[in-house]
Amino acid sequence: MPGMVAPKIPDGEKVDFDDIHRKRMEKDLTELQTLIEAHFEKRKKEEEELLNLTDRIEKRRSERAEQMKIRAERERERQNRLAEEKARKEEEEAKKKADDDARKKMILSNLSFTGYKTQTGAKRQTEREKKRKILNDRRKELNIDHMKEEKLREKAKEMFDWMRQLEAEKFELQDKYTKQKYEITVLRNRVSDHQKISKGSRSKRGLRK
Repeated sequence: MPGMVAPKIPDGEKVDFDDIHRKRMEKDLTELQTLIEAHFEKRKKEEEELLNLTDRIEKRRSERAEQMKIRAERERERQNRLAEEKARKEEEEAKKKADDDARKKMILSNLSFTGYKTQTGAKRQTEREKKRKILNDRRKELNIDHMKEEKLREKAKEMFDWMRQLEAEKFELQDKYTKQKYEITVLRNRVSDHQKISKGSRSKRGLRK
């Protein structure tokens, strides 16, 4: 090949080609071994990075699943609290309505005017039974432990509509109670006026005698 010059061998020296070949093989082997080690080192590093990436992905997936679980649990607790609060309010409204009915009946039973009949003990017992029946009919068990979110929402809407109906009934009863109270006051005044007139007439007849 042009440009290449054969190595000059000193005169009188013996050249050991086997030794030269051995050294060259050792050098090539060392370089090959270095390349192999570098390759395996690089591959080991890449595998470690892949494992770290997989661990991070799995950790994020676990964290997200835990967050979703906590969020769902909090939502269930919130829905339960809402349902319990509505049930408590409905029970209070029913009790208040029953108390109002009882008070109205007590006022009516204590009135004494012409043509009014006093209620008997059997009647009062019947009214107590009616009140108990009203409370039992209005007190509903929630039974929501097995419900999913959609069913819970439907249950909450149903209870909200029921509460609005109770509010409307309460308003009507309060209005009716106000009117009855006014009528009772008018009747009392009439009875009182009538009694005063009767007493005055008797007094005048006594003076004439």
